[in-house]
Amino acid sequence: MPANTDIYNLPERSLRLFKILVEHFIQDGQPVGSRTLARDSDLDLSPATIRNIMADLEDIGLLQSPHTSAGRVPTAKGYRFFVDSLLRVSELTHNEIRRIEEELSASEDTQALLMRTSNMLSDITKLAGIVMLPKQEQHALRQVEFVSLSDNRVLVILVFNNNEIQNRIIHTARRFSPGELQQASNYLVETYAGKDLMTVRKELVRELERMKQNVTSIMTSAIEIAQQAFTKEPIRDDFVVAGQTNLMDIAELCDVERLKKLFDSFNQKRDILHLLEQSAHAKGVQIFIGEEAGYDVLDNCSVVTSPYESEGQILGVLGVIGPTRMHYERVIPIVDITAKMLGSALNSNN
Repeated sequence: MPANTDIYNLPERSLRLFKILVEHFIQDGQPVGSRTLARDSDLDLSPATIRNIMADLEDIGLLQSPHTSAGRVPTAKGYRFFVDSLLRVSELTHNEIRRIEEELSASEDTQALLMRTSNMLSDITKLAGIVMLPKQEQHALRQVEFVSLSDNRVLVILVFNNNEIQNRIIHTARRFSPGELQQASNYLVETYAGKDLMTVRKELVRELERMKQNVTSIMTSAIEIAQQAFTKEPIRDDFVVAGQTNLMDIAELCDVERLKKLFDSFNQKRDILHLLEQSAHAKGVQIFIGEEAGYDVLDNCSVVTSPYESEGQILGVLGVIGPTRMHYERVIPIVDITAKMLGSALNSNN
């Protein structure tokens, strides 16, 4: 089998051996050798032939050989091929579905409901359950004020249509006079009042680029001040996570340094939130295997997510984080059904 073989056109016996190997490894976490495959494949193949097939599968990137064993284990590419082409998703039992329904019954406290959801995901899968909190409503800008402080600092006061007030301090390249700051404030209110912060930020970037074409523009400095002010909005999105300690019992994740980095990512939240945001723009269950997540700390993990919605609007994302050696056939339907039932529970609350 040449190294450039199309993995989606593998011979039937290669597919069967690969599927059995992945299932064995997911089950017990031990590298799988030719004797095990010869015993369990029901194929009339010698161990030597099986070893040759495994070598071919390794050549095309589906398997790899740990240094301490003659057996082989799946790669991230191998898991992706397995999930996309060979996996049969299990149906949840009546009792499992009923348990999810009971856990996600209507609650007056949305925060408590989301926490119960992450705990339930963790408890059922024995992995880490994660639920992104619903995005807060974007309120429209009503008023902007700039107050000059010492050391080229400017106090920014933002007032929104729900009477929320946000204050922040920015540092400018030079000192601006009260007149310049008032001019900037007047311009921003006239141009952007009634728009949410995300829209304002996008339009400010375009406006700054346009004004840079005209170096004599008296408003360029004001726009630069405003752009800095509006990009300093704190991250509001958040998530709740449960069952991180479950990951300590998984052999490939139990390295102390690796776990520390993973737990730090849960605490810092930015990378995990970015990954969940990607899932919010997709339909149905999304699976990130190993390096597909785009973050080194998740290279040995898989993340299975699904957006949840209420009244047709996507509110957030929930999912499970565990090792790449994950029981995908079971985790996928759990995540899928939980997302649907959480949306129903939130509808009931509303």
